Amino acid sequence: MNSARILVRNQYSCAVLCRNNVPNSCNKSTWTTRQIERNIKTSKFFTKTDLLLSVFNPGTHASPIPLRGFCTNQSLRMPVSAYTAVERGQSNTDQYKVFISDDCGPISPFHDIPLVANDQPKTFHVVIEIPRWSNAKMEIDTKSPLNPIVQDQKNGKLRYVKNSFPHHGYIWNYGAFPQTWENPHHVDPNTGEKGDNDPVDICEIGGRVAKRGDVLEVKVLGILALVDDGETDWKILVIDVTDPLAEKINNLDDIEREMPGFLESTREWFRIYKMADGKPENKFAFNGEFKDAQFAHQIIEETHLYWKQLVGLATPSVDGGPLETGCVAVEGAANVISREDAAHIFNRTEDYSTGPTPEAGLDKWYYNHLKISTLE
Repeated sequence: MNSARILVRNQYSCAVLCRNNVPNSCNKSTWTTRQIERNIKTSKFFTKTDLLLSVFNPGTHASPIPLRGFCTNQSLRMPVSAYTAVERGQSNTDQYKVFISDDCGPISPFHDIPLVANDQPKTFHVVIEIPRWSNAKMEIDTKSPLNPIVQDQKNGKLRYVKNSFPHHGYIWNYGAFPQTWENPHHVDPNTGEKGDNDPVDICEIGGRVAKRGDVLEVKVLGILALVDDGETDWKILVIDVTDPLAEKINNLDDIEREMPGFLESTREWFRIYKMADGKPENKFAFNGEFKDAQFAHQIIEETHLYWKQLVGLATPSVDGGPLETGCVAVEGAANVISREDAAHIFNRTEDYSTGPTPEAGLDKWYYNHLKISTLE
């Protein structure tokens, strides 16, 4: 049998963690670094009845019995070790998806990753959709089961953000807070506009270029209120707690001291990024002024409550319309996806494969915003 050496503390590892039984919940106290073998041709997540389990012989160094049940598609290193990103489908096509899993299988990055990472000091989880410098407009698919990360489309074409000089792609690791929702039924008193029906966006400003699907633990630094097509679209600045600058940066003043000009560049990026497509510049609430971390925490708490109402954890409940509210690991949620059903949803997608080369011209610079400024 073809095999590859891996560590047990990896994706879909409950089959080994709990030895002879596939659990309904993970017992992480049984984590071990013993190595096992797996069939490298296996690319499916196997449910309870399909698993062939392997039992180690304690106290010996004998090779374990092979087992299957591990996904071998493009799996990515995860800074928060409890989660793994798995690519499925053909890259650079509308079939490409990135699923997030915990140690028991696929979950929803919208619903199943806890918002709060630590209470003291207050830190949060975020999911990275778009790594810095990249152009593909990736986002959590709020309308599909398990809410994988997919590439946004417009008029049947995959969307890419154009490069407005002097920027290239996104200038931060861009993503979202899990378990938040900008309620489209609520008019925000700060902006006078309704929510944009998505999780709250984040801009992670650390030095590392993250990977698509990374789950990070971050601290909140400040917030910018974008008004996009008549909708409130909050952008919250955060930094990975493991970043070398994290100890020095706790607020907006610290960003300006350690990264002079970065706040202005962030505001300018959001103002002009659609102008390369011939659209007008974006507008902001508060005249484009950044608000502090305390204000940002209030927005996070508010949108977390809206999310609770969306999934049935708080009253009054809110109708999400076409949004997929199925939760795998949220106790008390109104719409539950079983572990077995989550595995089937994952397995219905195609194995990862390399797709066509992205459209030409992704590295081109656009000067539309400068030309308009000159004319004015």
